[in-house]
Amino acid sequence: MGSAKMHALDRATFMPASRTLLGDLSLPAIAAGFVTVLVGLASSAVIVFKAARHLGADQAEIASWMWALGIGMGVTCIGLSLRYRVPVVTAWSTPGAAMLIGSAAGVPLREAIGAFLVAAVLRMVAGFSGLFARAIRRIPVSLASGTLAGVLLRFGVDIFVAMQSQVVLALAMLATYLCGRRWFARYAVIATLSVGIAIAASRGLLQVGTVQLELAHPVLVVPSLSWAALSGLAIPLLMVTMASQNVSGVAVIRASGYAVPISPTIGWIGVVNTVLAPFGSFALNLAAITAAICMGREAHEDPARRYERRDVPCGDRFIRRNRSGGVCGLPT
Repeated sequence: MGSAKMHALDRATFMPASRTLLGDLSLPAIAAGFVTVLVGLASSAVIVFKAARHLGADQAEIASWMWALGIGMGVTCIGLSLRYRVPVVTAWSTPGAAMLIGSAAGVPLREAIGAFLVAAVLRMVAGFSGLFARAIRRIPVSLASGTLAGVLLRFGVDIFVAMQSQVVLALAMLATYLCGRRWFARYAVIATLSVGIAIAASRGLLQVGTVQLELAHPVLVVPSLSWAALSGLAIPLLMVTMASQNVSGVAVIRASGYAVPISPTIGWIGVVNTVLAPFGSFALNLAAITAAICMGREAHEDPARRYERRDVPCGDRFIRRNRSGGVCGLPT
């Protein structure tokens, strides 16, 4: 009886076994896949830096945070995408990082790492036990879609904020995107990015002289448990990651017409997060914004081949995060 009522969220849509990643790889995936990584970095990396500094992390430990988050996202999205042959997209919890900035005052780094570890274990349990899937079944699709719309709204509104200081840049990128959506939808994002970089370079807005690229190294911080950190960081981090990020991620999967077994997906993300938490992986979850980039028609006309686009940026994340020392050295 219970199995007959299994929700679509716990069933996977598999591709034929004969399909392979190399056979499915396409030029749009290679040309535009890295945009996903750039969107993720540009939108919230500074928040992660600030959260780490707020907890007293030094430069090497901040680089380790980026290393751990990048490895975690790479392992989970490549592994899960290849397993289910659909674009499963993972990311760090931006609301979680923002919460750390506001709630972690006075918490030692070791205790914060302990809170990250506990929160990751709880997410793993919520996934494998089916608690999260059962809870989200009770959330109407319209409410989940509204949550996603709320996440995306800020990025749309920020266009007009940017116009206050960079009118030419913002209007040129907006015009390129609108034209691209009309005549070359698959390359609209990459064209918009190229125009933005060209205009920024011509106006002297790109400052790359201080950028130094170097390999990042993991820094192990031995976790320490305290009731203050558990109640003030672990539980809020768990709730904000599950309620805002994972719910939005499931909304994208639903809206894109894919069926992914949510319980093991959340569970395995929790496993990877647990392993990497001592190195600074504060929270991994299903992505929403970058998932929308990878799951739309612009990624590929054939929905069964869109998972390839997820693997391109995931591989890029391995490279970029292992060179994250240069990223952490940027002025923020």
